[in-house]
Amino acid sequence: MHNQTDEGYQHSLGNRQVQMIAIGGAIGVGLFLGAGGRLAAAGPALVLSYAAAGLAAFFVMRALGELVLYRPASGSFVEYANEFIGPWAAFASGWMYWVNWAFTGIAELTAIAAYIHYWAPAFPEWGTALIALGFVMTVNLLSVRLFGELEFWFAMLKVLAIVVFLVVGLVLVVFTVGQAGPQNLASHGGFFPTGVPMVLMSLQSVVFAYASIELVGITAGETARPHEVMPKAINGVVWRIAIFYVGSVALLAMVLPWTAYSAGVSPFVTVFSGLGVPWAGDAMNLVVITAALSSCNSGLYATGRILRSMAMKHEAPRFAGTLSSRHVPIGGILFTAVMFLGGVALFYFLPERAFNIATAAASLGVVTTWGVLIFCQIRLRRSGHRSTFPMPGSPYTNWLTLGFLGLVVLLMPFADQDQRIAFYLIPVLVVGIAGGWWIIRRRRRAAAACLPQESSAG
Repeated sequence: MHNQTDEGYQHSLGNRQVQMIAIGGAIGVGLFLGAGGRLAAAGPALVLSYAAAGLAAFFVMRALGELVLYRPASGSFVEYANEFIGPWAAFASGWMYWVNWAFTGIAELTAIAAYIHYWAPAFPEWGTALIALGFVMTVNLLSVRLFGELEFWFAMLKVLAIVVFLVVGLVLVVFTVGQAGPQNLASHGGFFPTGVPMVLMSLQSVVFAYASIELVGITAGETARPHEVMPKAINGVVWRIAIFYVGSVALLAMVLPWTAYSAGVSPFVTVFSGLGVPWAGDAMNLVVITAALSSCNSGLYATGRILRSMAMKHEAPRFAGTLSSRHVPIGGILFTAVMFLGGVALFYFLPERAFNIATAAASLGVVTTWGVLIFCQIRLRRSGHRSTFPMPGSPYTNWLTLGFLGLVVLLMPFADQDQRIAFYLIPVLVVGIAGGWWIIRRRRRAAAACLPQESSAG
């Protein structure tokens, strides 16, 4: 069955591109924009949230590594859910992954609009979002190679910006330039200035920031020599995340007092603008726009492949399975792009809250995806399989990670209005997915009932 899913793709992605897509996927608007508002809400202790979510992300990546080396597949965890849990789990996790990326794309588009607004306040923000959508859609429809190449340079720029910030930040802190210094971690109300609950409430947005690290698993089906490339890419993602995420947030908390940051403004733009270098804030703003474009680009790539994988099994609209002459899943990409259009409308009506609502809803998809990967790896081990790239501490680390993900969801209704909206979406999603699966099962039973009658008639 699974050979059919991978049919038609070309092995167009090399090691250089997979490594960069993996890192680039992990550095998005969650860090570049979201960290500002969270620092303003939770204070320096936000670092603990990033460290805890980073540890969970590490175990998720290693679980994914074990599954990918067991069987590389372009449908990634949807294929694994089918094999280790059952067809209903593949259907549910496929659609939840789509929900994750659909809302992530909306968040990225609203972020692009907000950043362009920084330079062109007169231009309507929903118009900017529309132009950005047109651009990433064109790139995705042209070819996988073009996607890989563009993503490589986008990711390179993001990584470069973070490295520059880490170097500048370290220099400022070590030589205590201006307000910078370790004392900022404890001054202005201490390490937990707004209390421990606020740090826990920030977990959802931090998990969103780590979203899409699993993208490297989806590239497996279009990667030459996955058994060599994948362990390197996965381990690379893990240690880079530790440095980029936890390191960046720790430095942000030391370079300026936590009170200097605010929601809706990139903390990196805040730092560079405060240095008194006139063009530094603009340069950082440009990087953040590229980061959002890159993430949106990756989202279309991922959902196109997942939807095609599902359409081949009649679990998504038939046109989502269409492959273009350029070996690109054109149907799935267009299907997601329509959802992104809905996001442009959300932005038109709720410009101030669109980003937070979208990230909170996307987090539900992230938690589902991570949970499925962790659970599939437990099942793989129980089948007696032993990997050359085993997940450390399994099965204990699996259960700890699942507990952490459960906590993230349970805290959502207590956090803020936007997270509450996302939490109340859960029953809607459950009913929608369960209804969809019921219809598909009925169709399959009807088709199976027809088969013996047709053969006896023949």
